Amino acid sequence: MESIGVLMACPMSSYLERELDKRFKLFRFWNFPQKSEFLNEHADSIRAVVGNAFAGADAELIDSLPKLEIVSSFSVGLDKIDLNKCKEKGIRVTNTPDVLTEDVADLAIGLMLAVLRRICECDRYVRKGLWKTSGDFKLTSKFSGKSVGIIGLGRIGLAIAKRAEAFDCPISYYTRSEKPNTNYKYYPSVVELASNCQILVVACPLTPETHHIVNREVMEALGPKGVLINIGRGPHVDEKELVSALLEGRLGGAGLDVFENEPGVPEQLFGLENVVLLPHVGSGTKETRKAMADLVLGNLEAHFLKKPLLTPVV
Repeated sequence: MESIGVLMACPMSSYLERELDKRFKLFRFWNFPQKSEFLNEHADSIRAVVGNAFAGADAELIDSLPKLEIVSSFSVGLDKIDLNKCKEKGIRVTNTPDVLTEDVADLAIGLMLAVLRRICECDRYVRKGLWKTSGDFKLTSKFSGKSVGIIGLGRIGLAIAKRAEAFDCPISYYTRSEKPNTNYKYYPSVVELASNCQILVVACPLTPETHHIVNREVMEALGPKGVLINIGRGPHVDEKELVSALLEGRLGGAGLDVFENEPGVPEQLFGLENVVLLPHVGSGTKETRKAMADLVLGNLEAHFLKKPLLTPVV
């Protein structure tokens, strides 16, 4: 398989990069500033694209690669891949579900605790020597028993619910239709969900329908004591409205692992102690990133050996 051309869309995993280099003819897209010239020269030799949550395969790239057979995503999200174009051209698509579920769910709970108990602010308080000079830290908010509403009850949403239940948190959710085989309270709209929970978690896929699913109306429903947690995708939340709601005290707090224009983050959030900001690290453990890389490699090898794909999407 060393002669098979694989285009890596952006840097994502040094282990994955090394393994792709060993097994295929690897092209690192970021090393070619003149993208059009590169594609014109190598289009006929590239049969696979490896992308992630930041760069994938849009219609323009797919159309420029006539020999493309498979897009393998180093991510569970598929919003950077034009799935309709892939279906139209018979191009296979895979992602990395399941292996990252636990890490992302763990982080969601960590964000809830960090926001409510002001863990990051407490850390800074000690490091600045304020404990000695200013005395005890102010009182914070309890997490156990808070009602948690989850947008999207897929693998990750269910894993978050399971963890929150261990803290005696009542669970409710919104999805396009009510899920069978669950005792969690269902609400038919995000506004109703936000009106009936204290912590709102975004855990759904990013699609045109879920773009800005958390808008001003939802934030108003969540209210000045409510907390928003986003471990989905940045564009799930109307970021301008989020900044306004936090600055004006119309929303109680936020824990954010994702943003609309990554790695750009609104600077107005930097000074807010009721906000915890993370650099999109939901699946960012050594163990999980290796498992994700192995899935990407396994899917590529299965495809080119004409075996069943491990995690097919298209």
